Amino acid sequence: MRERPGLGSLTPTSRLLFAFLGTILLLPFLSCYSKPDANTLVMLIESSPTNLDPRIGIDAQSERIDNLIFDDLLSRGDDLNVAPGLAERWDIPDPLTFIFHLHRGAKFHDGRPLTSRDVKWTFDSLLQGKIRSTKAAVYKFVDHIDAPDDATVVFHMKEPDATLLWNLSDGAMGIVPYASGDEITLHPIGSGPFKFVSAETDREVVLERNDDYWREKAKVGRVRFAVVPDETTEALELRKGSGDIAINSLTPDTVVTLARNPNLAVDTGGGTRLAYLGFNLRDPILQDVRVRQAIAYALDRKPMIEYLWRGEAQSARSVLPVQSWAYNGDVPPYLHDPDKAKQLLDAAGYREVNGVRFHITMKTSTDANTRLMVAVMQQQLRDVGIALDIRSFEFATFFSDVQHGAFQMYGLRWIGGNEDPDIFEYAFHSSKFPPNGANRDYYFNPKVDALIDKARREIDPKLRKPLYADVQQILADDLPYINLWYLDNVLVHTKRVQGIKLNAAGNYDFLRTAEIVSH
Repeated sequence: MRERPGLGSLTPTSRLLFAFLGTILLLPFLSCYSKPDANTLVMLIESSPTNLDPRIGIDAQSERIDNLIFDDLLSRGDDLNVAPGLAERWDIPDPLTFIFHLHRGAKFHDGRPLTSRDVKWTFDSLLQGKIRSTKAAVYKFVDHIDAPDDATVVFHMKEPDATLLWNLSDGAMGIVPYASGDEITLHPIGSGPFKFVSAETDREVVLERNDDYWREKAKVGRVRFAVVPDETTEALELRKGSGDIAINSLTPDTVVTLARNPNLAVDTGGGTRLAYLGFNLRDPILQDVRVRQAIAYALDRKPMIEYLWRGEAQSARSVLPVQSWAYNGDVPPYLHDPDKAKQLLDAAGYREVNGVRFHITMKTSTDANTRLMVAVMQQQLRDVGIALDIRSFEFATFFSDVQHGAFQMYGLRWIGGNEDPDIFEYAFHSSKFPPNGANRDYYFNPKVDALIDKARREIDPKLRKPLYADVQQILADDLPYINLWYLDNVLVHTKRVQGIKLNAAGNYDFLRTAEIVSH
């Protein structure tokens, strides 16, 4: 349990945050705990999956539920590196050849054995356009795939691509049966620990345990994913016992309130979701690195983490999470230093006039926590002479402006996409300006481009790691982003559910080990 400082010890920024958080949601603790189904675990999710064909669905709900229905060639370990999956081992005899040796004995839910022919079909259906999907671009360096026998798959590459293994692992591309077409969307058939039962848009998805699973079988007989888009309703469902689990969908204040309920428990663990600030580097003010560094020194993350996120976040130094095998922990942080910020702004030629050096506009979504965050940032930047003007929009409009470069500053999160160092190419390589990628800040550094290109072609992780360490150091100096914090994974569940094992990615793998116990 973390200790909370008393009001007397609060800084002005902390007092502002405390005032914002004074109206905490208080749910009445009524004795309305209903008796749930002893064989069905009810998980509350915010939205329906868009498509349960693993070759097509790219939203979080689709990928996380697909990962329970389908198996991938590879899995992901605790260090966010690849590990065996359907492929129990693999060889890379040269940079253009990847040979995968499949586990013998895996079966699809309809009883058919899973062989190399199914793996080849899964990827050929994308590469040859039989299935139209944006995921095809991820495999653009695959030339062709061979299946010389039932247990061997060979990927032949057009050019070296070290990211291939990551893009064959958990949640990236589940294996479908040979000849599967669009029908998989409506009735997915995989080889994973759960079988598909039914789905109704905006209402529910129902899965049941696969009793013939080739790995350790799930302990819970059935999982019902109930779609509950409203947070207050979600909290009430948990309190009543009509919902068993919710992860990363409740505000910190609601979690604090629910933790007092004797029928509920809260599990937390370090996560990979990154909150960051982005800059338009074509802007006349922000193109000066001294201005960006001054903003970083002016911001004080500590009170925002403590009071806005209730301590359930960790300061970030890199786009990569600390769990990553490629994370560089030697990158120096930008600690709160208003005097240093003022010195940098003076050096950049922005002297104070009536307490203001310049105005800058930050665009945000209308999310409540985001609005609180930027209000605190507004005060902190005012202390060094920067007038921050805030413009909030509903998310679709806000994100469209970010994609089209219509901003000076913005705040967003990376969810999942930053777990592999491939994020550096996607977000910071000069070839990835929109619409070709996510270099929305228009960052360009030839040295970074060269390091990224070299790392992508280097298959050995031991040789790739120092290259990515250099990239992280340069990004920390150039500061196209200010990395704010990694949000913890926070899971609220009824106490009848046990055996939950959170992982850093915050996906639904805990359902593989969860079980329902009677009291």
